Formats: sequence, structure tokens, C-alpha cells
Amino acid sequence: MSIIAKPAAISAPTEQQREFHADKSELRRMSADATAHPGLPERQWGFAARLDPSVTFEEFTYWAKVERELEDIEYKQYRATTTHRGFMGTFKGYFTSNAYEDTKAHADPSALASHDKVLEHTDITEKAGTGSDSDDAFVAPIGPQSANSDLNADWRKASRALRTAGWGTVFYLITTDILGWGQCAYVFANTGYGYGFGIFVLMGIAAFLSGIYIWQTFLKLDSSRYPMVTFGDAFFRLFGKQTRNFINVLQSLQMFLSVAIVLIGQTLIIAQLGVSSNLCYVVATVIALVVSMASGYMRSLKHLGWFCNAAVWFNVVSFILCCISAGLYFPNAVAQVYNSILPKEWAVHPVPVATFVGTPPALYQPTSTNLFAAKFNGINSMVYAYSGAILFVAFLSEMRHPWDFWKGMLCAQLFISVSYIFFGGFVYSQWGQYAFSNINQSVAPLGLQIVVNVLSLLTGWLAIFLYFNVGMKTVYIEVFQEIFKLPAITTPKGRKLWWGLGPIYWILAFIVCLSIPAFSAFVNFVGGLLSLNFTYSFSGIMYVAYLTQDGARLEGEGFDPITGVTTRHDGGIKRLMRGYFKNAKLTIPVTIYFLAGLAASGMGTWAATLGLIAALGPGGIVATSWNCTNPFYVTAQAVAAAGGHGS
Repeated sequence: MSIIAKPAAISAPTEQQREFHADKSELRRMSADATAHPGLPERQWGFAARLDPSVTFEEFTYWAKVERELEDIEYKQYRATTTHRGFMGTFKGYFTSNAYEDTKAHADPSALASHDKVLEHTDITEKAGTGSDSDDAFVAPIGPQSANSDLNADWRKASRALRTAGWGTVFYLITTDILGWGQCAYVFANTGYGYGFGIFVLMGIAAFLSGIYIWQTFLKLDSSRYPMVTFGDAFFRLFGKQTRNFINVLQSLQMFLSVAIVLIGQTLIIAQLGVSSNLCYVVATVIALVVSMASGYMRSLKHLGWFCNAAVWFNVVSFILCCISAGLYFPNAVAQVYNSILPKEWAVHPVPVATFVGTPPALYQPTSTNLFAAKFNGINSMVYAYSGAILFVAFLSEMRHPWDFWKGMLCAQLFISVSYIFFGGFVYSQWGQYAFSNINQSVAPLGLQIVVNVLSLLTGWLAIFLYFNVGMKTVYIEVFQEIFKLPAITTPKGRKLWWGLGPIYWILAFIVCLSIPAFSAFVNFVGGLLSLNFTYSFSGIMYVAYLTQDGARLEGEGFDPITGVTTRHDGGIKRLMRGYFKNAKLTIPVTIYFLAGLAASGMGTWAATLGLIAALGPGGIVATSWNCTNPFYVTAQAVAAAGGHGS
């Protein structure tokens, strides 16, 4: 059919006249029926639509506001039906697979009927006109329509069927994601008591603030129509596709380097366990790699629930055993001395444990004789221990009532901070300069050390599997699939590519592991370059971007849910400056916050680079790149001859 206008087309088309005079219900029908008016096509909603470039910031925020209002109605109903259940009833609710559905099964039918009527009535208090002025109106979401469905409430219920987590679950998820106490004493070995305690508290508060920024941005941008499920989704809605790709590439790099870090740690443990047979360091790396690859080829996490729970208890047991060892025994000095720049004779003839309130002097520094750089290396290790905010969006996307996220996060951050300060301060007070970043390897006597090392191996391999599974999928889906247009991982061709790219991923991790065997220095480098930005800087940038765009709205601007049109009266730098200074009470402090994060990342990366140079240079670590020498065996022989403490 020709698209050239005929003479009859000079008059207004019949469908445009119908649209001009149509009421709300008719407009809805026309927007869903492609044959009624091709100019108002049906929107694609749900997971597939979250990256639709045609959706504006105003539309994302409009439906997010609707979503929060509906969640509030559901939550009030839930509270109303559980108020009189007593303590045991409330306690039981924590073990219900879907507390909201369980509540509905026991609720008053009249209350449920009233609630469902709210969800099913698509024209609730819906005002005509454009968005900003009508955002205060309550509008029930409309789901994708077809000729044979009423859609509305049923569609929304289906879209939220998997959102069942409560704030108690979030506490568990954040704690298991972030809590890693193994480096805490090592932080004090770099900074001393004063800086250590102060920075642990400061960085804990800052980590909580980062969580608040992510939480607030999520609440303002997420909805059942356009769900947010990854950290990069927020940057897509605020900056665009290219920024999201940049974030995804950095996330993929961080996951890959995390796999390499854990692989180095596993290699050191295997080398220490094989000390009696003088196990070659390269062979220890190959063993760690083979076991990791075998676990990494499982593409599903669903069968690992029991192992994840067991890993939590393995960590608890290791925590207790390390504290017992620190309280009763002199540390194994070999792990720290031969993986740092401490004098190597201390591995055979250890000097007494020394602790310091201020920054330890250069002789007792494990990373750098530059004391300013040494303090930043301690901060890098601390940041790596606090990192995990990158998964907060994923946790929020699982919550039935995301408003409660702050409760779980606050409890988790308090628990994590107290655990870090207690464990780090206690172990440092007993082991001082000998507190290694992989603290299990400093444990003595030998029998207790073997037990803790085996537990650490098991939890380490689980961590490698999770990092690989998440990291490789992120690389494939967000980079190869989206940027390079490879087939979906769910297709037969995509599965073959997944299997083919896996060995390349592991080989690269193996190369990094043997090229940079300096475990502590490498952890500091990744912490300063990537973990610090994902935990602190990027969350602040995300929140400032939201506040700026939200504050830039003028009267009469916004999204109109009836026509699907977004109205803006201006654009460019003028609009951004207006939005930034309209919310200046928030944007300026948060800007200072994320600029401080970027500055700390720069200085931390510089300090970590100095640490890597020192570790791999003369007087540094004993294990060198692509070398078979087992540092623990060499020292064990010397210690045995001298009758010392080291082995």
C-alpha cells in the first residue's frame, strides 16, 4: 500500500477524530488494539521492557509511584490481618514462603474483596492531563492486553509473584554477601588501632549511606511494568545504554578479578596443606583450577542451597577456631612474612608480637614502607571486606515491600561492623604484625590450622563457583549478548558458546593467578580500583542523577498515562542545573560524598600499585610469578632445624 497521501487524506482521518473525542476507556482500548490506531501501539511490559530506550525518565518514575502506592495498600492489609496473631504467629510468618499470600488465605473475605477491587479497577482516581500535575493521583497499573483478557490485576499479581522476600531475608542476604572477617586483623596490621577502629566505623557508616542511596533510587524507578533487577539498570534509566554497558563491563571485570583472587587464596592454602610433600606451587594452582572448573560448569544455582547454608556454618566454626588460636597460641608467622615485605628471617626466628595505637613503623608494615600508602592499603582491604552493594538492586527486586529494605540493611551493617571491629581488634592484639590477610593460614598449631584450611577451601570453592556463575553470565548476557549480539544463553547455540567461553575465562584467571601471586597486594588493588567505586562512588552518582532529573520538572511537565506522551518544556544544561540546585540540600552533600569516593579510589589504587611493586620486587613475597617453589616448604625445613614457631 502506498504511503503517499491521496487527496482524501487532506481531511482529518476518522481514527484521529475518534481519538480526539474519545473518553479514557476508549483511549485505553485504542492503545492496546493495534488495529484501532497504529499511532498508539501497545507497550511491552515486564522484564523484557526494562531496557526499552523509548521509555522516558518521567514514565519510569510515574509507574514507580503507582507501584509503591499499591505495595502500601498490600502492606497495610497484611499488617491488619497479622496484628492479632501474637508473637508465635508473627514468628511463623518469617518461615512462610509467601507471607502475603498466606495472609490472604486467612484474611477477612470482605477486606480481600475490597483490596482486589482496588487492583482490578483500572480507572481509580485517574486524572486527565499530563504527568507532573497528575502524579499525586492513584492509578492502578494496566497490564499487556489481548482480545481475550481483562489483564489488569491478574497481570500485576503474576508480575509480582516472585517478589516474596521480607527485610529479615534481606538481612541474611546482605550478611552472607558482605561478611568476610578474614582480612580485618590485617587492616589493623597496616593502620594500627586508632586508624583501624576509626576507619572501620567511618566506612561502615558510608556503606550504609550508599545502601540508602541505592534504596531511594530503586523506589523511585522500579515498577512491575519496568522492573529493576541489576545495578546497571539504574544507570540505563538515568544516563542511557552506553553508561549501562560501561557499568556492566566494570562489574564483569570485578567478578573476574574476584575469581582470580579466590583462586590465589585457594592455591596458597593447598600449598600450605601440601608442605610436607613439597607440593609445587604451580601444581597447587592447577589443582585449585581443576576443582573450580568442575564446579563452574554447573549453570544452575538451584541445587546449592544446602551447601550455601553449610558454608555459613563453616565460616562460623572458622571464626571461633581462629579466635581460640589467637587467644592461646603464637601465630604461624610464615604466611604473613613470606607474603609481605616483612623481614624474611622472622619466618624462622619470629620477633615478639608488636601492636601499635598509631600507624605501625616501616619495619612492621606488611605492604609498603611509605606509611601514607600503607594506611591506604589498609583502607583498600577494608573496602574489599565491605563491598557488596552492587547486589543491593537484585535484593530489592526480590522484596514484596521494598520500603522495609533499610531495616535489613541497618541490622546487617551493624552486625558486620561490630564483627569486623571485634575480630580485627582481638586477633591483632594477639598476633600483631603476623596477622595475614588470609587469616586462616596464620592459625597454629598445625592440627587446628589444617581444620581451618579445609573449611576455608570448601567455602572458597563455593565462592569461586558463585563468582564464576554470576560473573560469566554477566559477561555473556550483558556484554557478549547485548553488545556483540551473540545468541541468547537459553538457545542451543548460546549454550555451546557458554561451554566454549568457560575454559577461556578459567585460563585467563589461571594466568592472572600465576602472574600476580601477591594475594594481599592484589586484594588491595582490586579493592581500591573497583570495589571502592561500586560500594561508594557509583551509588552517590546514581542518586545525584536521580535528584537532578527529578528536580528539573516544571509545572505541566511529566508523563500522561492516557496518551503515553511525556511532556518537557526545555532541555540541556539549563534543565540539569535547575534540577541540581532545586535539590541542593541533598545533591551537594551527596556530590561531595561520591567525589570523596573517587578521590579515595585514586589514592587507594596508587597505594595498591606501590604495594604490588614492593611485593613483587626485591625483599617482597617468596612465591614469584610462574615459579614452582613452595614457600611454606622452604621455611618449614629451616624452622624445623631451628626449632622455631613458624611451621
